[in-house]
Amino acid sequence: MVDLVVALGLFLVIEGLVYALAPSFVRRMAEALPQISDQQMRLFGLAAVGFGVFVVWIVRG
Repeated sequence: MVDLVVALGLFLVIEGLVYALAPSFVRRMAEALPQISDQQMRLFGLAAVGFGVFVVWIVRG
């Protein structure tokens, strides 16, 4: 449970840094979202999940 809270905290730190350091990039990405198909978004989401699981697996052994 502690790892989950730490992971959530790190996610918020990274998300906050993106908004703080590159707000115009975030705005452009938000404007581009309606042009991306649901299938592409699902594929990207699944790829991100797979990469995240891989990273945790490598780090935690």
